[in-house]
Amino acid sequence: QVQLMQSGGGLVQPGGSLTLSCAASGLSLEHYAAGWVRQTPGNEREGIMCMSSDGSTYADRSVKGRFTISRDNAKNTLYLHMNNLKPEDTAVYYCASDARFGSTCQRITYANWGQGTQVTVSS
Repeated sequence: QVQLMQSGGGLVQPGGSLTLSCAASGLSLEHYAAGWVRQTPGNEREGIMCMSSDGSTYADRSVKGRFTISRDNAKNTLYLHMNNLKPEDTAVYYCASDARFGSTCQRITYANWGQGTQVTVSS
């Protein structure tokens, strides 16, 4: 059974930084595309960052240059490093992974989901 356990998040002031973690069990993240998706009330979930099984990454324009994604294969953990946070970044953030071996961000289908964590950017 695949589990994605998230940690991190919380309240941060505009311009601040946060790192979210996503520890996986039941699959090795290095072999699957995985990323971060966020959702605000009344809106659909939007994928903002992704890392393919080969390590290549994708960043949505809304976070490009401010957020980065990384993966620690030894810890089987995915990270989202968020810098220069803005109030519009306030959302519930989910980590998610594809279930197909060798998957890529270009053709990702999120099949496994973390529990979600709230990030609030406010002064």
